[in-house]
Formats: sequence, structure tokens, C-alpha cells
Amino acid sequence: METLKELWTYYGQNGWYVWEEFYKHFLMCAYGVMFAAVIAIPVGIIIARYSRLSTWVLTLANIIQTIPALAMLALLMLVMGLGANTVVFSLFLYSLLPIIKNTYTGIRNVDNALLQSGRGMGMTKFQLLWMVELPLSLSVIMAGLRTALVVAIGIATVGTFIGGGGLGDIIVRGTNATNGTAIILAGAIPTALMAVIADILMGWLEKLLTPIKRKNLKHAEDPAS
Repeated sequence: METLKELWTYYGQNGWYVWEEFYKHFLMCAYGVMFAAVIAIPVGIIIARYSRLSTWVLTLANIIQTIPALAMLALLMLVMGLGANTVVFSLFLYSLLPIIKNTYTGIRNVDNALLQSGRGMGMTKFQLLWMVELPLSLSVIMAGLRTALVVAIGIATVGTFIGGGGLGDIIVRGTNATNGTAIILAGAIPTALMAVIADILMGWLEKLLTPIKRKNLKHAEDPAS
């Protein structure tokens, strides 16, 4: 109970500071995932076209994913220096695997009969991609973005050790303070809330972008419709 009182007191006295760090934390994650999407989605499409490349690309992305966050940040710090830019770049690297993998899976799982129909209608490869493959695989791609964003929110807290800022700063201040449990919670709770909210919103978008599945489900429930 005493910890909760201290937590509310901390929020009351440092509410604006917590909000600034929350906003900075979210921006780092958003930029990292957004930049990764710009690269990873085209790469996923390419390896879906040329399956021989898929093993090499996915293996490389898997290797990046296995590097511990602190080790990654330490290596990048030697090249890029301290600051938020280094954190954003590390989040970019960690976001590549889920987005590439889901894009590859989504494109590969498009029904071949639909592609054949499109070709029979005289569609070019670009038209097939833009009008058939991407719309049908969009929900799977969104699932990859959802995973990448939630993972990035967790990893970004470590960025405080190289001067990246964010909610990790508050958590570290709590670990360095005597009886700093309330301060740790003041940083950890917004981080968890951000991850939960991001997961819910991205999940809602993912469902929104699957109109075919919803339509089929409705038809199955009401065959007369």
C-alpha cells in the first residue's frame, strides 16, 4: 500500500516528465518499426518470388534476432555513438525478422487459382501484386508489424544505457535509488501499458484488414444471406 502511495506521489510530481519519456519511447519504437517495414516488406516480396533467396535472408534475419539487446547496442554505439538514433537503428534491425517472415508467408500463401485467374484477365505482375497478392496477405503482414512493435517497446527500455532516453531512464533511476520500487513501477507500468495498447490496436487493424475471412464467416453462420 505504501508503494502505491509513493507511486501516485511520483506521478503527481513528475507527471509531465513521465509523459515526455513515454512519448519519446513510443517515437523510437515507431520509427524503428516503420523504417524496418520500408525495407522488410519489399525484401519479403522478393524472396517470395525467388524462393532460393529465402533461406539466406531469413537465416541472416534470425541471426540478428538472436543477438542480445545490450550486445547489439554496445556494438552499434561504437559505430554510431550515444543517443536515440542508435536505439532506433537497433530496433530497426530487431524488427526485420517478423516483418520479412510474415510478408514472405503472406505472399506465398495466396491461392494460386486467384493468380491464374488474374493472369487470364491479362494482369501484369505488378497489377497482380498490387491488386491481388498484397490485399490478400495484408493481414499477415500486419501481424508481423504487430509483433515487431510489441518487441521493440520492450527492447527500447534497454536504450537508456546508451543515452537513448525513454521509459528505461525512469526504471534505471529507480534501481539506483534507495527504496526505489515506486520509481521502477512508474517506468515499468507505462511500458507495459504501451505494449498492451499497441498489441490491441494492431490486432484490431489486423482483423479489419481481413474482410474476406469475415465475409466467409458471416456467410457460414447465415447461409441464406
